[in-house]
Amino acid sequence: MKIQWLPMAFTVCQTADETGIDFSAPYTFFARTEEEYSLVCPTDACPQNTLRREDGWRCFRVQGTLDFSLVGILAKITGCLAAQGIPVFAVSTYQTDYVLVKADQMDRARRALQEICLSGIRSPRVIESR
Repeated sequence: MKIQWLPMAFTVCQTADETGIDFSAPYTFFARTEEEYSLVCPTDACPQNTLRREDGWRCFRVQGTLDFSLVGILAKITGCLAAQGIPVFAVSTYQTDYVLVKADQMDRARRALQEICLSGIRSPRVIESR
């Protein structure tokens, strides 16, 4: 399994509606429920009409396509980070999982992933995005 850190900072926020969201920006995740509009996006692509906003997140993904029959990948990663006291915010897409950690926890998360979380997994690698 390969973990790829994305190079940009991220924001997690609530918006008033879809207005101003740049859906063409890479790594833009949007959800609408009966109660809210939530957005996770690169900080430099965050719209102005946020109701609540939290900046300072960094993101990594499990590189490659994860088959739906695979069990426990996200649970292993988030459980390991939680055991190290590192809070996470996770987003899943059709192909893979993205995990956000606060920027001040990034180095600890990187070490935990390399030394603890991925031990016992065939060919574990933590790589940097270019």
